[in-house]
Amino acid sequence: MSSVQQPIGVFDSGYGGLTILKEMVKTLPEYDYLYMGDNARAPYGPRSFDTVYHYTLQCVKWFFDQGCELVVLACNTASAKALRTIQQKDLPKIDPRKRVLGVIRPTTEVIGQYSRSGSVGILGTTGTVISESYPIEIAKFFPSLKVYQEACPMWVPLVENHEYDKPGADYFIQQHLRRLFEQAPDIDTLLLACTHYPLLMEKIQAFAPSDTTILSQGTIVAASLKEYLHRHPEIEQRCSKQATQTFYTTDSVIDFDNHASIFFGEKLQSKHLELL
Repeated sequence: MSSVQQPIGVFDSGYGGLTILKEMVKTLPEYDYLYMGDNARAPYGPRSFDTVYHYTLQCVKWFFDQGCELVVLACNTASAKALRTIQQKDLPKIDPRKRVLGVIRPTTEVIGQYSRSGSVGILGTTGTVISESYPIEIAKFFPSLKVYQEACPMWVPLVENHEYDKPGADYFIQQHLRRLFEQAPDIDTLLLACTHYPLLMEKIQAFAPSDTTILSQGTIVAASLKEYLHRHPEIEQRCSKQATQTFYTTDSVIDFDNHASIFFGEKLQSKHLELL
């Protein structure tokens, strides 16, 4: 066990990544985790590729400064708009031994295994949908799979304003599911391609056709991380294992702690981080 704190970094623009971290801790409880939510600059979804890249790179460098050898971008927008550039352009210059992973590839590697009809639907933020990341990545693993997308810009605000389980959310859930299934009625698998959306799972299940398989990313990403660490002992050995979880936010710690418990499933205490 490393005597130096070298946690696994988990990054999101806000709270949603806590749904990923929750599953990581469940699957790999022995590791140290450092979570950072860039709440002061959230949401990332509507921002340009260049802005998301610069914000994400700044946060990744912060994780490295805290001793992280491995950082997971538990944010679909950052994974779609920034991950590849950081991996290819920045990591070789910063430290080629460090690793940054995203949430898109683990999901696209397995989604085709769930569909019987050969048609899947992606529900995500506007930024994720416009990036075309999911159709491009899915085509690499399942070239014959038909992929349909629907941007759901109101879903994140519903979750963050604690309206996700209220009747007001029904209209927006139904609206976007209707639009998606109008594109292809034979869709039998839905991917919730935003880390906020698991909180809407009950309503999505209620309004989607009853035989639809609905996938959220947390368990898939956690299983993929476990496999990754098994395949890469040189990275695994540099991750400390004292079963700790530390949380930072770039915005109000009071707001973060109040919201975060919904996503993480238990109360937590965060620290404030000022990114210069």
